[in-house]
Amino acid sequence: MLSKNLSVGQVVESTSGRDIGRLFFIIKVVDDQYVLISDGKKRKLDQPKLKKVKHLKRYNVINNEVKNKILSCEYLTDAFLRAQLTKLDLSV
Repeated sequence: MLSKNLSVGQVVESTSGRDIGRLFFIIKVVDDQYVLISDGKKRKLDQPKLKKVKHLKRYNVINNEVKNKILSCEYLTDAFLRAQLTKLDLSV
């Protein structure tokens, strides 16, 4: 399904729920239907949001800094996630 196209560190946008229109990073791909997402502001790293893949709009942007920190189990902060999201220019 869609999770084959999803990767840790990828930028996604919520298309349903209370967080509609917000940008997030994928923190973990749980299975083919669910991922854990965080933005460092409303959804912090200590409590990422479990979200269905069908409720996400996928961007072809993978932040390698975030991806490498997650995969190598380096210390990752909410402030770092917020800074990386503000650097993005996602002209649709």
